[in-house]
Amino acid sequence: MDLRQLVMVSNLRDPIVDSLCDLFDIKVSFNDPGVAHFGLENAVLPVGTDFLEVVSPVEENTTAGRYLDRRGGDGGYMVIIQVDDFDEAKNNVKENNITVVWESEHPEARAIHLHPKQMGGAIVSLDWMNPKESWKWAGPSWGEFVNTSAVQRFVGVEIQSNDPEDMKNKWQSVLRVSPERVSDNQINLDNTWIRFIEDVDRRGPGVCSFCIEANDKEALLKKASDLDLVQEGNIFIGGVKFLLS
Repeated sequence: MDLRQLVMVSNLRDPIVDSLCDLFDIKVSFNDPGVAHFGLENAVLPVGTDFLEVVSPVEENTTAGRYLDRRGGDGGYMVIIQVDDFDEAKNNVKENNITVVWESEHPEARAIHLHPKQMGGAIVSLDWMNPKESWKWAGPSWGEFVNTSAVQRFVGVEIQSNDPEDMKNKWQSVLRVSPERVSDNQINLDNTWIRFIEDVDRRGPGVCSFCIEANDKEALLKKASDLDLVQEGNIFIGGVKFLLS
């Protein structure tokens, strides 16, 4: 089980996508027409074999639009976790009395979205792929768009909460993570982590930081500064803090 895709929500998609591409030297592999079902447009960008996604509402009264209003602007939105055993993961969701708000079944991909109010902090999606290394949501030829000259992969995600310990306990139970993989308010997956922190910016519960493995942290931070993407020593794009590992 690992983080595979992290999603940002923005009132305007393209400026956020441009900043991500300019800073991290990554490219858009796919604009998924399927997200129109949710009243959205999107862009998916490979980070090695992980993926960033930017979604923006294109209709009135969407879940994403209400989220933007509630949190006062752009920010983190979804956490997509790849699981090895989809049926087991789905059964565990049911045992924890979490509502599945959306489900997708394909021979090559299965996914469920969990009720965000019940989980807290984000829309969580549990996804299974066949073969494991594939990723349906990034388009049929996403491998041709991978560029790891600046960044390699996801390391972790931070989610802020008024009660980080309570949220951590909920996620740990729903994801069925063993106690030895939990330290303080951090859940350690196979190769990535999910950390729960205090609501420091007073925007309310939500995804606040993505941690990405960089080839040269100092060079990337300088580039971010040149692109005017640094605030108080940290990289910010679309309301998300980008931590470098």
